Amino acid sequence: MRPDVIFNATAWNRVDAAESEAPIAFAVNALAPRSLALVARDLTALLVHFSTDYVFDGRAQGPYAEDDLPRPLSVYGTSKLAGELLVAASGAEHLLVRTSGLLGRGGSEQKGGSFVDRILAQARAGRTLRVVADQVFAPTFAGDLALAAIALVRSGARGLFQVTNTGTCSWHELATAALEVAGLEVPVEPIALADLRLPAARPLYSVLDNGRYLGLGLPPLRPWRQALADCVR
Repeated sequence: MRPDVIFNATAWNRVDAAESEAPIAFAVNALAPRSLALVARDLTALLVHFSTDYVFDGRAQGPYAEDDLPRPLSVYGTSKLAGELLVAASGAEHLLVRTSGLLGRGGSEQKGGSFVDRILAQARAGRTLRVVADQVFAPTFAGDLALAAIALVRSGARGLFQVTNTGTCSWHELATAALEVAGLEVPVEPIALADLRLPAARPLYSVLDNGRYLGLGLPPLRPWRQALADCVR
């Protein structure tokens, strides 16, 4: 095989498990992308590698730009940042695409499906819903991100870009919106991230600025509520 473009959509994204399983997280999120980059370099192919808003610490007062200094709070975030740096240093032609809060049909097998799938399943099972309300980000529909990544490739772009759907929300707002779209009248109790006492720290604010992507003349991704409706339906 001699591909022109290699898309790496693989990640170890069990954020809490990574705290005690750092070797696996770094193997999948850092060393494997480096290996792919070296192969891409040898084939003179373009590597498109996806990264995360969790490379930031959440202390910003506004959306993070690509040039803002990363400061990951978790092993997962650190391993993803390491992947970015190793790909960039490989000598391969590359596109690094940071995104956040991915939604998609089926979702991550590591997590037992997508956040939306899990919320809807718990609501239909009659379980009490308690969802974090103080963590703010930009949800992104995987289908929209895929189209944006292809558009970046076709534009000839190289380097680091941040791509998310338009608008921001908390996980609580996202859960409530998903239930509304699905026609489920189920109360959702808002809680603080700290209430969960999770092993891995997470940024409370991780909205990504899409200015570099838009600067290429590419259209903005649609509002996240529109994308969510497609995801649920």
